[in-house]
Amino acid sequence: MNTPGAPRAVSPADKAMRINLDKRFYGTFAEIGAGQEVARWFFKVGGASGALAKTISAYDMAFSDAIYGKDERYVSQARLNKMLDYELDLLVERLGSVRGDNDSFFAFADTVAARTYLGTDQCHGWMGIKFQAQPQAVPSVIILHVNMLDRENVQQQEALGIIGVNLAYGAFYLNAEPEKLIASLLDSLSTDRLEVDMIKFSGPCFGGVDNRLMSLQLVAQGLTGAALIGAGGEVLQPYEVLRKKNILLERGSFCPVTRVNLDMLDGARTQFRRQPGVGQGEIVELMEITMSNLLSSGEIDHCDFLARADTINAVGKMVLISDYAQYYKLAGYLQRFTKGRIGIVLGVPNLRELFDVKYYDALEGGILESFGRLFKNHLKLYVYPARDSETGRTIAADDLAIPQSLEHLFRHLKENGGIEAISQFHKEYLGIYPKDVLCKIGASDGSWEQMVPCEVAECIKKRRFFGYKS
Repeated sequence: MNTPGAPRAVSPADKAMRINLDKRFYGTFAEIGAGQEVARWFFKVGGASGALAKTISAYDMAFSDAIYGKDERYVSQARLNKMLDYELDLLVERLGSVRGDNDSFFAFADTVAARTYLGTDQCHGWMGIKFQAQPQAVPSVIILHVNMLDRENVQQQEALGIIGVNLAYGAFYLNAEPEKLIASLLDSLSTDRLEVDMIKFSGPCFGGVDNRLMSLQLVAQGLTGAALIGAGGEVLQPYEVLRKKNILLERGSFCPVTRVNLDMLDGARTQFRRQPGVGQGEIVELMEITMSNLLSSGEIDHCDFLARADTINAVGKMVLISDYAQYYKLAGYLQRFTKGRIGIVLGVPNLRELFDVKYYDALEGGILESFGRLFKNHLKLYVYPARDSETGRTIAADDLAIPQSLEHLFRHLKENGGIEAISQFHKEYLGIYPKDVLCKIGASDGSWEQMVPCEVAECIKKRRFFGYKS
């Protein structure tokens, strides 16, 4: 339904028709896993011969391998890239001499696992487009990962077709404004049907695009609840990183990363390894920043976000951007990917807030429902102590004053291992606060360098983050 006075949303039919009638673009659609749902729109509206050189669905694995080569997984980013490269190269090889001076060639591809009659645990897929902005130009690429949330196969196919049309339209007409392109991906759709949890732009059309900011946009615009940035600054698909792993996560502002932040992780990690099934196995460590934290000043400051992300990467950690202000929602998100152990690292002040019933008014079961979701599957909270600003006394998790009505709940969680105090920590770090570090940086007080890890200090000075002046 259109709001009176608002611009009319462009339907997938309108978008497909515009591409069909645009004499500039000519290309191939290669789709595997849910029919030719994207290409179907271009046939359905008419005039497809103006835009389509070929459509293909190589369903049989042997047939697909003969075209694109073998891969460990058929629904993967690697497979998608092979499809895009092969189809565009073939198009240029066969039609370049005939149409290459006048047409901008493109290849659209998707490889998905939609719901089958046997049922599919993870209904998801990779989708992308490789396109020339002008004839003979070096191609640019957009790839994204989608989670399909509809319950029926036919509905998933329909949603996949619509977002595919939206992606092609965005690539051709919105490539100069990638934030608007992202916003348009769910035109005629909703987040009840599709989630886009990773997007990556590359090529000459996107030379000035920072994909970390595009990940931020996915969360800010509601296309996903969380996005993941690797320790090297690359954008990642969460399922590929977190699947079946033991996860240790620290929530904070990281503005900037301080010695306290690493001390919290170090202490929690030591105790986390004692959990059954963890031992010396792989642990994925995440530093999570919530949207509510990034929006604390009213709007997102992109430079500030990148400074936080870079300082987290400087100490070799991954960044999770999430819109899960409530801990039970964060826990639910992590539990989508793994049945392994999950530990969340927080400070005593955050634990105090966790037991404030006002945060659970929206839940029918209140704080009990919240905690039931939070502590499912043996999730454990590792609590770092705090220093009382008035007395200087160290306050550990066991010393926390809890409302009398919740004392039994608090004691139950401690006795059953849901809440565990971090026992090994550097007492001298307890007086370090990010706001003090920022004040000292702004005042050119060099003592701030002792409050952060060496790698973070070098990063801040080299890139002049947080108002640093040499």
